[in-house]
Amino acid sequence: MFQQKRRALTYWTVLVGSVFMLTFFIIIGRFVFIAQGKEIDGHRLIQLGHQQWTQYKLVDEKRGTIFSSDGQILAEDVPSYTLYAVLSPTAGKDFNGHYRYVRDKRKTAQELAPILKMPEQTILTKLSLSRYQVEFGSRGHMLSVATKEKIDRLHLPGINYYTESKRYYPSQSSAAYTIGFTQKNPETNSQTGVFGIEKALNRYLTEKDGSVRYYRSTGGVPIPDEAQKMTKAVPGKNVTLTLNSRVQTVLDQAMANVNHTYRPSGMIGIVADPKTGKILAMSTYPDFNLNKRDIKQYTNSAIASPFEPGSVMKTFTIASAIDAGVYKGNATYKSGSYRTKGGVIHDWDLSGWGNINFDQAFELSSNVGMSVLTDKYIGTGRFQSYLKKFGFMKPTGIDLPGEQPGIVNWNWPIDKLEASFGQASSFTAMQIVQASTAIANNGTMMRPYVVDKVVNPQTGKTVMQNRPHVSGHPISAAAAAQTRALMRQVVSNKNVVKGYSATGVAYDLPGYDVIGKTGTAQIASKGQYLVGKNNYIFSFLGMAPEKNPKMIVYVAVKQPHLKPTDLGSEPVVSIVRPVMTSTLQYFQVDKKLTSSGGQLAQQAARIPDFTGKPISDAALTVQGLGLNPVQLGTGTVTAQLPASGEKLMQGNRVLLRGEGQTVMPDLSGWTLADAMKLSHFLGLRLETGGSGYVSTQSPSAGTPVAKGTVIRVTLNPPGTKTVQGTAANTGKQ
Repeated sequence: MFQQKRRALTYWTVLVGSVFMLTFFIIIGRFVFIAQGKEIDGHRLIQLGHQQWTQYKLVDEKRGTIFSSDGQILAEDVPSYTLYAVLSPTAGKDFNGHYRYVRDKRKTAQELAPILKMPEQTILTKLSLSRYQVEFGSRGHMLSVATKEKIDRLHLPGINYYTESKRYYPSQSSAAYTIGFTQKNPETNSQTGVFGIEKALNRYLTEKDGSVRYYRSTGGVPIPDEAQKMTKAVPGKNVTLTLNSRVQTVLDQAMANVNHTYRPSGMIGIVADPKTGKILAMSTYPDFNLNKRDIKQYTNSAIASPFEPGSVMKTFTIASAIDAGVYKGNATYKSGSYRTKGGVIHDWDLSGWGNINFDQAFELSSNVGMSVLTDKYIGTGRFQSYLKKFGFMKPTGIDLPGEQPGIVNWNWPIDKLEASFGQASSFTAMQIVQASTAIANNGTMMRPYVVDKVVNPQTGKTVMQNRPHVSGHPISAAAAAQTRALMRQVVSNKNVVKGYSATGVAYDLPGYDVIGKTGTAQIASKGQYLVGKNNYIFSFLGMAPEKNPKMIVYVAVKQPHLKPTDLGSEPVVSIVRPVMTSTLQYFQVDKKLTSSGGQLAQQAARIPDFTGKPISDAALTVQGLGLNPVQLGTGTVTAQLPASGEKLMQGNRVLLRGEGQTVMPDLSGWTLADAMKLSHFLGLRLETGGSGYVSTQSPSAGTPVAKGTVIRVTLNPPGTKTVQGTAANTGKQ
């Protein structure tokens, strides 16, 4: 019996021991296998460990800022917030005893609804669908600082934010097609330019986010002995454009007024410096808000939409004839109609003006005159070569994406003649501006550009700088000067022949010797030209002053809804006149006084240094120079505009800032340019409406103002009515 029990005990001992030994070897074998293979069920253990013990912290950087030439921000990264709600009671309370989760869903929905502009029931549904955490869709995404502050003031438990950056455009729709916009790249979580300068210079503007990696304990505390691994963040490069914010503002406001009054189907406005090719301002309608991105037309019409420009092309026909040595301004032809192979070309006044000379043909915008000049004097072959020299056969090369070339229709004899007055062939507005720089710049044609420089914000080093680039020399300096003289007659001659005024007299600005050429082009659709008073593109190509143009303005207005008494030029005049006036005044272009004896050169006064002098004494000195002092404060002068040493034409204003409290002057009768100078000088924020001269202001004169104060002015046209030319503007002028 004892032996049987002993044998049984030995059996179970051996069995249990064997099981333990087998289990031990299995576990040890598994450990060895894991240690050697470093993998379990396809999971890499080292990688998994790194994920569990490694902490990453993203270092967000900013995309480059876009500036105007005068330092105004046109595009920048600003903080934005994505709203979310914590719903799980396990979130508990914070150190101050405040709940970290939503306690009252209905109250939360009620108070968030008006701020997020969402239905209360929609928010309540979202808060009820999840047990842990929920976001609020597009309405809760990319919230501004102001919106976040409104929500914070509600002190709602469980409401929190993810912080990120968004692209913001302070000027809203200003120069929208030039600046362009970005979209978020889901792969890199950064903004990528998809339009305009944002796209063209994306490689410079794009930032590189950084990161910090370190090992942490189970409590989330960094391990002291573990070296951190850091990827350095690199901000995007800053871009400065050639656009001048003041010139751009005037152009925007004038075009907005015309858009409101005449509701055209499209508009283009460009202001350029003919000496350099810099684009000072550029606007296209229909426009869009860069922040809302409510864009409907994805092409920049100024550079990508060729159209038949009409009679502004007569400028280049005349210039070509003069340069070729075949132009005889006193030579005559019979106006009215001209029969050629393929059809009959008519003047806009079908009966014509009888036998007139070619100088008169240009002033009256005669299609027949340009056709005869091209057919009998220049020759179509030579005229085509001049179109090529003027850059009409290829894109200008402007530093914006999406530029298209013009379309030169040279198939039929009549097409070749119609090109001389801006029909049959199509060109872009930018091609016209580039070609006109040769007229303004004594025969030297400058390539247009909008990017001035790219700067590294960390070092201040310029990494890319644009320089003026000569695109060609299509005509001689003498030919350019003679063409400008004829363009002056288009704007100034009120009695060309038989009581007819030149077509551009409505654009004249007393004292500035404005020169230019009008255009009224038919619109082709489905192989035919549209008919009707409104179905034209009305345009004007202008420069000033005649002898040495400082600016070029080109404006085209398509299909405006004209009033019964309108001739067609009114919408264009409403843009060109305020733009040219304000721009010339802002850049202090010398003005001439008109008297009964003709035009007399106005004297310029050199501005002394008034700093530290009593402001009352400085004002008397300014008056003695024939200038108008504007006293801003009391005591001694601390700042002045213009600066000492600069020259200013008599009658202009000199701003004198004193030590005491700055008060608003009376702005009645001021130009927009002067109001802009004041706001920039004092660091004020200017909001304007209308065009012309200041009629009302807020704050009123005498009110104390400080830096950042918003001033609002309303501008109205001068009391005297502008005299319009008597030439009917219903044809191809």
